[in-house]
Amino acid sequence: MKEKIKLTEEEWKKKLTPEEYHILREKGTERPFSGKYVDNKKKGKYVCAACGNELFDSDDKFDSGTGWPSFTKTSDKGSVEENEDLAYGMVRTEVLCSKCGGHLGHVFDDGPKPTGKRYCMNSASLKFEDK
Repeated sequence: MKEKIKLTEEEWKKKLTPEEYHILREKGTERPFSGKYVDNKKKGKYVCAACGNELFDSDDKFDSGTGWPSFTKTSDKGSVEENEDLAYGMVRTEVLCSKCGGHLGHVFDDGPKPTGKRYCMNSASLKFEDK
């Protein structure tokens, strides 16, 4: 189990950009097709923008046509946590960083085989590291 990072909201505000703070700490969502990683085709890994926890590998990224970076699976089973999200009159599964609790996006059961999963993430919640 990963050691949790605990910061006050004031500390998070100092550490993150306003957009990162809005998405990671206030559960915001960036506009579709506006994020910097939607069309990223480079090989590497995606880590949490708040704490650097490894989340996704570029080999598992696919074009879902939704306007957000999408992945078929996480880097490892312990990299994220999932919670039921009932906001906006919908039932969805929220994806959170397991290390800092930051909001990353949502996961859906309409992805490609073999997992059938679509981890739909906000670019602002991620940082990309080249292989």
